[in-house]
Amino acid sequence: MAYVVTDACTKDFVCVAECATTAIAPAQDDPAAGTVSQVYINPDECIDCGNCASICAQSAIFSQDELPADKAEFAEKNRAYFN
Repeated sequence: MAYVVTDACTKDFVCVAECATTAIAPAQDDPAAGTVSQVYINPDECIDCGNCASICAQSAIFSQDELPADKAEFAEKNRAYFN
């Protein structure tokens, strides 16, 4: 997994639009968008481009290598969304 979205996400969907591979979900027009508190990155589709992290105004997205220890649970939460 290259990048991880954490609970600081405000679900503004800007990162979804910037993703080069559509690895971030749900999209704003997806019915699932109303049922989750944040967006998630699919670890199998992320190409580690960093577009999402650079555009996130809330600093809610971290590379896995830089994920703070107190946010480690979000790596699994991102993965679980896609399983």
